[in-house]
Amino acid sequence: MTRDMQAFASFQQALTHHLDWFAARGRKVRFWWRDDDAIEPTPDLDRLLALSNQHTVPVGLAVIPRDVQLSLAERLKTAPHAWVLQHGWQHKNFQRKDLGEKAAELGARRNVDEVRAQLQQGFARLSELFGSRFIPALVPPWNRIDPAIARVLPEIGLISLSTFTWMHPYALAQVQSHVDIIKWKKNQRFIGWKSAKDRLDLQLTRRRTNPHEPLGILTHHLAHEDGCYEFLEEFLAIAAHHPGADWPGLPDLFAEELTRAQRIRT
Repeated sequence: MTRDMQAFASFQQALTHHLDWFAARGRKVRFWWRDDDAIEPTPDLDRLLALSNQHTVPVGLAVIPRDVQLSLAERLKTAPHAWVLQHGWQHKNFQRKDLGEKAAELGARRNVDEVRAQLQQGFARLSELFGSRFIPALVPPWNRIDPAIARVLPEIGLISLSTFTWMHPYALAQVQSHVDIIKWKKNQRFIGWKSAKDRLDLQLTRRRTNPHEPLGILTHHLAHEDGCYEFLEEFLAIAAHHPGADWPGLPDLFAEELTRAQRIRT
């Protein structure tokens, strides 16, 4: 991939400028990183975990319970900054694409009792494999979940939810992702430096008046090409070490958001 040097320099300058603004006021943007679709160790996962270790940045791996391998649990024993979230049960679409419906495993066409049983099975499997590395938070495949399913998550023990950008009113606590670094349509690839700058511009500007909300970076290691890793290297070189940025531990982050949600609702 040939780097657009002008767009890259503009990205660096914009990100640094935003973080300088927060640092000058004694404030920090809270970042977090979510990576979806893990089931087993792969060279791409190793590359991603190496970046997490290099910059001492936590990463939440959304793991598919039905397909997860014991080898992933063994691999994460040597990945001190990796945590596990529950990525549905099987990452299968149940919606009607022929009717124009968006893909979802946990959509409106599902029977709630059936879904509850599957999510309970997934919860038990991840708890057994990963122990305290498993954070009881659900990441719905394709970031979509029907309200009726969201309502029953606390019955399973899934006390937090993470999707993409938009909040779900029936979830207790939410830690969202906001910047997906992959362009999915027509030859999936890195979104490009200009798009990355624009998306971070929007989210970092919002944090000036909405400081409590963590800013979530979303990746999918199985779909990465070199441009995605180049972005992560350059982004983390700035955002993981700047005094205007903070990367809280993921158990603490999800616990804080749960406490905040409970306080708001009482």
